[in-house]
Amino acid sequence: MKVTGTGHAGMKITTGAGSILCDPWVNPAYFASWFPFPDNSQLDWEKLGDTDYLYVSHLHRDHFDAAHLTRFVSKKATVLLPEYPTSELEDELRALGFSSFLKTVTNEVVELDGGLKIMIQALTSPTDGPIGDSSLWVEYDGVRLLNQNDARPTDLQRFTDLGHVHAHMIQFSGAIWYPMVYELPQSAKTAFGKQKRERQFDRTFRYIDDLKASQVFPIAGPPCFLDDSLWHLNDIFGDEGNIFPDQHEFLIEYAKVGGVNAHVLLPGSVSKVTAADCETSHLVDDLDDFFANKESHLKEYRERQRPVIEAAKLTWEHPEIDVLAGMKERIEPLLEESLYLAEGVGGPVRFDLTDPDDVVIESILVDFPGKRVVPAADEKVRYRFRTERRLVEHLLFTGEVDWANSLFLSCRFSAARIGQYNEFVYAFFKCLSEERLQYAEGWYDEHENSTDAEDITLDGWQVQRRCPHLKADLTRFGDVEGDTLTCLLHGWKFDLPSGRCLTSAGHHLRASRAE
Repeated sequence: MKVTGTGHAGMKITTGAGSILCDPWVNPAYFASWFPFPDNSQLDWEKLGDTDYLYVSHLHRDHFDAAHLTRFVSKKATVLLPEYPTSELEDELRALGFSSFLKTVTNEVVELDGGLKIMIQALTSPTDGPIGDSSLWVEYDGVRLLNQNDARPTDLQRFTDLGHVHAHMIQFSGAIWYPMVYELPQSAKTAFGKQKRERQFDRTFRYIDDLKASQVFPIAGPPCFLDDSLWHLNDIFGDEGNIFPDQHEFLIEYAKVGGVNAHVLLPGSVSKVTAADCETSHLVDDLDDFFANKESHLKEYRERQRPVIEAAKLTWEHPEIDVLAGMKERIEPLLEESLYLAEGVGGPVRFDLTDPDDVVIESILVDFPGKRVVPAADEKVRYRFRTERRLVEHLLFTGEVDWANSLFLSCRFSAARIGQYNEFVYAFFKCLSEERLQYAEGWYDEHENSTDAEDITLDGWQVQRRCPHLKADLTRFGDVEGDTLTCLLHGWKFDLPSGRCLTSAGHHLRASRAE
């Protein structure tokens, strides 16, 4: 099995029974904020796009690059489609010209022509990607590969049941806006960022230990930030609180826990994986030298992409859009239909909209209890966002239904809150369509009203086996220090004596002292 790196979470898997192109991403994403690192635009995409199968793990725009898929990927390719609750991914791909789809069933192995076997595990929580994330398992001639990319399954048992995995591709770097956008003292940002960075590595190492694959490939990050206003987000300043470590940093941290089986896939790198070993070659002469000169690479990359960024900015402004009216039209009907999300948010959310010079020119209140969108006055709010008005104009102009997979991931905003993180705020703004909202409401209804009777014992405490957040198996991800349990899958913390969630409102944990 040959694996060619194409950048970020992308790769082309080539076997004797056909090839699978995974998550090809080249064009900037999220309001021209994210770019693939390193630059992958010079690869032979005509050749890479000539593939038998296409796998797009989910709709995040650093995995689903519509312009690139349209221009370079053969429309004769059969799309390996995850089993998602909505048809959005299929609809988007059909709109680009793809017509051949293999609709998989989660956790069921499919044998394709020539003995090539695949399985896709789809995750369908409202917090997984934009209503879904997935992993791809591949087997050919006795060699097995798991492309886990961004996905965070509660465990990897289904994959281990299928036999020993020889190559494990897994995310290790940040893919979120926390804590950089929060209006906090720099010392607090650094402390929270350091904690986040350590948690990312710890989660990755636990997945690696669970699967015990022969070879490990750190993928799906980091992005790089080439706009001058976002340049500080790149991990080139020795900041221990930066959440976007690169592949070289992964090798250093992995070695600290005894990891000696990692391979870096840069764009154009080729790994030949067998049941016995793996050989990897690169287009660069020396990996250490490449990463030592990362800042120079980024500066050259920035200059090449500066016209692209400036051209993108010219498309954001839509002065004909009445933002208040547009938000009322889009959001108020959803507030009326929402029970779990609206109740979960529990209070008003304010948007302070600025001009390009960061002067507030309009403030809008999304009143979740009152089910209305109104001009903001001097109301006290627990959650506040500050961003350029033209970005919201663009969201309304394009009919974007997922503001998390656009505005928030762009990091082109700041946020403030009083109290704990509230997942329902971001879940709601990810579900700005009736289809998404109804699915999310149903999911929370099912899970909030379900019971989880199985208990386990952890360090002297009897607790429910499944994390109340997203049902992670606490036998694998539970960590107890004193009276606090941390679920290492997402870093959520619980006070054991009371069962209270310390990370977010709700999500009570059943816990008691073990006999």
